[in-house]
Amino acid sequence: MLKSGQSINWAAKWPWMWISTLYFAQALPYVAVMTLSVIMYKRMGISNTDIALYTSWLYLPWVIKPFWSPLVDLIRTKRWWTVTMELFIGIGLGALAFTLPLSCFFQATLAVFWVVAFMSATHDIAADGFYMLALTEHQQSFYVGIRSTFYRIATIVGQGLLVMLAGVIEERTGDIPLAWMAVMLALSLFFLVVSLYHGVILPRPIIDRPAPGVTARNIIREFLATFASFFKKKQAWVAIAFMLLYRLPEAQLVKLINPFLLDSREAGGLGLSTSEVGFVYGTVGIIGLTLGGIIGGFVAAHGGLKKWIWPMAWSISLTCGTFCYLAIVQPSDMLSINACVFIEQFGYGFGFTAYMLYLIYFSEGPFRTAHYAICTGFMALGMMLPGMAAGWLQETMGYVNFFWWVMGCCIVTIAVTAFIKVPASFGRK
Repeated sequence: MLKSGQSINWAAKWPWMWISTLYFAQALPYVAVMTLSVIMYKRMGISNTDIALYTSWLYLPWVIKPFWSPLVDLIRTKRWWTVTMELFIGIGLGALAFTLPLSCFFQATLAVFWVVAFMSATHDIAADGFYMLALTEHQQSFYVGIRSTFYRIATIVGQGLLVMLAGVIEERTGDIPLAWMAVMLALSLFFLVVSLYHGVILPRPIIDRPAPGVTARNIIREFLATFASFFKKKQAWVAIAFMLLYRLPEAQLVKLINPFLLDSREAGGLGLSTSEVGFVYGTVGIIGLTLGGIIGGFVAAHGGLKKWIWPMAWSISLTCGTFCYLAIVQPSDMLSINACVFIEQFGYGFGFTAYMLYLIYFSEGPFRTAHYAICTGFMALGMMLPGMAAGWLQETMGYVNFFWWVMGCCIVTIAVTAFIKVPASFGRK
């Protein structure tokens, strides 16, 4: 049996041992709340308008998480918060499974999803803070590709392999609620296991410690000081615009990708089965995403963020055009569909690296954990507000015009990128 000292040494020597699982675990509850819920509700007969509106509200815990992020900074350690939230997420997903057979499943599952989202948002604060405390600046830059890749691999596993599992159970039993119960129980088991693993493997940085003499008064004082210092940073309002708008096209696209793939051809979709949707994102998507994320992290670590931010911005923008093609042509062959998914996922993996690095750069300073939480809060708000209207826009405009609208929104991504300033040395070895 391993001693704790041995596991800590391993974790220090090979950080990927915990970075990979930490960000895989960070992504999965987000995938469950924001992506699996969309597919599940679509298969259970909920309209696109209701799906987009109500699942967009589930972003709210990520939007408001800066308001309780000082608690994570001041009470206990980032390591403790990370492991504890993973345990609670596992329990929450288990509870979610048993609400699906209810007659009021839509309201009941939304309520449980919101609780899981709250715990997931808290896990994000702790995990991101732990990442910055346990690694040097160069290590942060070097491993951001691994971090982003495993985050996105978890996204693909969630909307790929787990959706395939649901599809297989649907086809064999004809029981849609049973299929999604099995998926949620599988997720619950994973989080119970990963919380035990991280309890052993995560390193214990000396600087990861609770603040001394914590009281209600100084928590409020520290919160106000932390929040105020964020807005006093140089280029704060430009940074906020970048956080809100860099992913404007994706904020709308992500809510309608799976409904588009599942909808019949008569309705403007591609008419894929649940298993086919899972296969497309669970195989070809992983390859494209992995290559994009790893290459993005590699070039950023060697050339710096400033050098690569423009290629990454164009990469995340132009690849949205693949869905315009799919909506217009409505190809029936899986080769064309898989090729488009590969391009979109590669472009997203490469382009999202710049976004993650900029958030790390802007959150630097004495309140880095809380400031990073504020950054991701703005990121979530930038996903929440456009996503709420996406379903209504699509049902009003149709899929073809909706995807052209999304392509037009890429102009905003390019515009906000033009205003940010990053030191040439940031992230470069």
